[in-house]
Amino acid sequence: MDVTECIETRTSIRAFKSDPVEESVVVDAIRMANLAPSAGNLQARDFVVVRNVATKKALMEAALKQDFVHSAPVVIVCCVNLERIEHYGERGRTLYCIQDSAAAIENMMLFLTSKGLGSVWVGSFEEGRVRDVLGLPKSIRPVALVPVGYPAERSTRRRRLPMDSMIHWEKW
Repeated sequence: MDVTECIETRTSIRAFKSDPVEESVVVDAIRMANLAPSAGNLQARDFVVVRNVATKKALMEAALKQDFVHSAPVVIVCCVNLERIEHYGERGRTLYCIQDSAAAIENMMLFLTSKGLGSVWVGSFEEGRVRDVLGLPKSIRPVALVPVGYPAERSTRRRRLPMDSMIHWEKW
């Protein structure tokens, strides 16, 4: 699958088959994530791979009871590493590491799409609860949950805004 096809076919999947996702695919997805650009090449992002049913259930509860979090065979919790980005001070902690993790998550989701897997970006969750469930140190901040699995549904691409409403040439 070429990159254009991958971008055009990726959709958010919220229903998953129970088929397991191979560990090698998960590792490769995270490797692709980490190939995304990062401020100063500090790679201030970490990933927690969750397969345990009880842990996924606790993450679902923290994610405002979005049940697809629990039903996915794997949930990859994407985190920013505040120690690794400290070089850039406040802007690094509040902006750069968020940008870096967002780029990484998109790389990961596109790779998963290319392998026939579905995923969805979950940003709506209680951060403190996720931190507690995973026992994260204070320097690690969870910023997204990415449930992953083989799609049990066929999702359709949602409507996008017209290009002329988003592109501004030189001046607003």
